[in-house]
Amino acid sequence: MTTLVRGSSDTLTRDALAVLQPGFVGTTAPEWLLRRIGEGLCAVGLFGRNIVSTGQLAALTAQLRAERDDVLVAIDEEGGDVTRLEVHNGSSFPGNYALGTVDDTELTRAVARELGRRLAECGVDLNWAPAADINSNPNNPVIGVRSFGADTTLTARHTVAYIEGLQAAGVAACTKHFPGHGDTNVDSHHALPRIDADLDTLRARELLPFRAAIAAGSKAVMSAHILLPALDPDRPATLSPRILTGLLREELGYEGLIVTDGMEMQAISATYGIERGSVLAIAAGADAICVGGGLADEETVLRLRDALVTAVRSGELAEERLAGAAARVRALADWTRRARRAAAAGVASKEGLPSAQSGGGAAPCTDIGLVAARRAVRVTVGQLPYEPVALAPYVAAFAPVANIAVGDETPWGVAAELTAMLPGTRAGTYDSSTDTSRLAGNVLAAATDRRIIAVVRDVHRHPWMANALDALIAARPDTVVVEMGLDRAEPRGALHIATHGAARVCGRAAAEVITGKGAGV
Repeated sequence: MTTLVRGSSDTLTRDALAVLQPGFVGTTAPEWLLRRIGEGLCAVGLFGRNIVSTGQLAALTAQLRAERDDVLVAIDEEGGDVTRLEVHNGSSFPGNYALGTVDDTELTRAVARELGRRLAECGVDLNWAPAADINSNPNNPVIGVRSFGADTTLTARHTVAYIEGLQAAGVAACTKHFPGHGDTNVDSHHALPRIDADLDTLRARELLPFRAAIAAGSKAVMSAHILLPALDPDRPATLSPRILTGLLREELGYEGLIVTDGMEMQAISATYGIERGSVLAIAAGADAICVGGGLADEETVLRLRDALVTAVRSGELAEERLAGAAARVRALADWTRRARRAAAAGVASKEGLPSAQSGGGAAPCTDIGLVAARRAVRVTVGQLPYEPVALAPYVAAFAPVANIAVGDETPWGVAAELTAMLPGTRAGTYDSSTDTSRLAGNVLAAATDRRIIAVVRDVHRHPWMANALDALIAARPDTVVVEMGLDRAEPRGALHIATHGAARVCGRAAAEVITGKGAGV
């Protein structure tokens, strides 16, 4: 770590701090973070580790704003599988795939508005959502149910509805992952994905939802750590002037904030390092550096600050570019401060701020997430007449390795919801770490004479899961199957329930169908 600018408060140093969106450890703000906010840091990123309750979160954001009232408080709260607000219990809202399955833009807008209301109530004013990625590769290990779907125009219209709902509540939307992460088979948390689609395909498919998002006034756009040779054969999108400046700014006409995806992700850090990567990102046209999902300490903030200052002083990074980036961060921070006040007052504005008419002052619909989850369920009945489960069953969850975006700390499945409805329900979790040829036998032994509910995620991507499921159904034809990921495999079982996501409310909706209390049987 250098000490080049330690303790300095000059304009250059403040601009370097202003473009950072770091995370931290703890449920209260550490002293170092408050000090750096006082020195010019304009934004903070929150993750599941920072949240235990809405009351605690509200106190945390108030603590941050006591230091600076316009600090941006950002969060990665997509709803559905990716939740930080409800990381320990599962989300009250279904994710994008469920909403796209229903295909009711008014419902999507209402869900996003209620999610935004809850975030705003806790003092969060920038949400790194929605994902506008086209789900063009069903084997994608990191997008999947985070996408509205494989249809370009459907994805575009729901992206717009989500942005409108979220920003009506006074929370800035950050549409991601530009220019589209859907056609990848590599998770950029682990390596650099590559999309070899030609330019015409990218323009007609990946870029269309982002064009719509820009027209809808998305306050921020997040770049993807992916290589697209048709656009830039040398640099991933986050570091590419051709993509961030040439395409996003100049061709698409976007004037809002450009935020990078997490710079500690291996797609960038393993090749460039976070310091070098951050300098290249700002030079390419990014305005804000997201870091802190894995690196969350003062040392990281100072390293990045000093790297940016050094790059300006050496001539590698234009001072005007850094100043322009910092100005965009401050402009968004000012919008969110005014938006919070407008949403609370329910007043109209000429500057795109929320109002009662746009939904900012509307009465909250607190159960809209469960309503949406129920509407997203699709049920296929097997050959035999289905008998609803009336006695406590055995729930066997076949669990794939969780991707980093989702995390493994958030519970999923139907066991908890079935236990509430049928006390005495038992459950077990099975994965590919054991002898997969014995999985079905293990489930049968554990279930004894109980009805079996087999819960899967993306069974089409996991042969071990599909084989175990087939063996289980062959032995127990009355097995109920609940698919909580992409429903790409053929329906199987006495009853097949596709929830289109693994949020807590999706589990509730499935449990209602299993017990005969929901629609579709």
